[in-house]
Amino acid sequence: MSKITIALEAAVATVIENTPKDAPQTNRQRVYVDRAFAQILKLIAPRIRHFVRQYGLTAHWEDAEQCCAIAVHRAIEAYDPAKAQFTTFVNWQIRGELQSLRFRLMTDQRPSAKKVEATTVSLSALATSPDGDEISPEAMIEDEYALGRTEAAASDYLAEGAVGQLIDVYVDQLRKVGVEALRRRPRPKRAEAALRRAEGPRLRTATHGIDPAELEKLEAKLARDREIVERRVFQTATLDDLSLDTGVTKERVRQITKRAAKAIAEIAAKDPRFAVMAEYGQPGAPKRRQPAPALRTSLLPDASLPHNRLASVRAVDPATLSPVIAANAVQSAERVEAVQLAVAPAPSSASLH
Repeated sequence: MSKITIALEAAVATVIENTPKDAPQTNRQRVYVDRAFAQILKLIAPRIRHFVRQYGLTAHWEDAEQCCAIAVHRAIEAYDPAKAQFTTFVNWQIRGELQSLRFRLMTDQRPSAKKVEATTVSLSALATSPDGDEISPEAMIEDEYALGRTEAAASDYLAEGAVGQLIDVYVDQLRKVGVEALRRRPRPKRAEAALRRAEGPRLRTATHGIDPAELEKLEAKLARDREIVERRVFQTATLDDLSLDTGVTKERVRQITKRAAKAIAEIAAKDPRFAVMAEYGQPGAPKRRQPAPALRTSLLPDASLPHNRLASVRAVDPATLSPVIAANAVQSAERVEAVQLAVAPAPSSASLH
């Protein structure tokens, strides 16, 4: 056994001794492991350089060294002194890591791969960034809109749950009112006596002394009203659709939804579970109406406006205009006379004699 092999065995033993499996590693043990690991890399450095050249990875020396360091870690984890020496474990680990690196960086150089023209590429080389860097597969499959869709779906789910609970409370109120109305309804004595004979004490207590058939009718009516409220108030169903589906007139559907909207608003305002809904539905503070601008009563244009600044009004004395008007009138008369002479026909020779 050579000196290098003996030193490697001692360094590996130090790493294994100071790497407890069932207890946390202390700072002293971590220092010993780091020193021993550095000693191992120093001892097998010539072997690493040999394998890097053998696999043609001299152009990727730093990546190859990192792969070899990973190989040393894995060799220490898998080391079993009973099977072989550490040099055997580390040689196979280094070969495997460098082979994997070569497949990621270059095409498959094996004769079998060349025969079928196979190409081995890395998943990281499928796409590159604008700067030319490789994009990891995790970044390629990452959906930038996933967070928004998840939050929207969670919000919709919570909203549907809150709406369902709110409708349940409203239906429970309707059920209490309906049962109380059935209990107060007068019954014939014969029918009441027959009902008492038919049902036992437990059933009479559970049904509040009401005919089970009437309770079934009440539950059917509540289920119908629940469907109408859920589809009309919280969804986009139309009166025509609800009338066709439930067999209720459109006017009755309108009455049911109007009453339900009012009752549900009161429930949301009183029940602390729906305080968020109540706050969301409160109208905002009324806006103050701005006073209307006063209307101008003047008929003249405003001289301060930009388009009226060049306009000017000047008072003229009528006495100064009379000579000008008279001169214009004389000129107009002369022009009319000249036009008439030019238009008049010339006298014939017979008229001259």
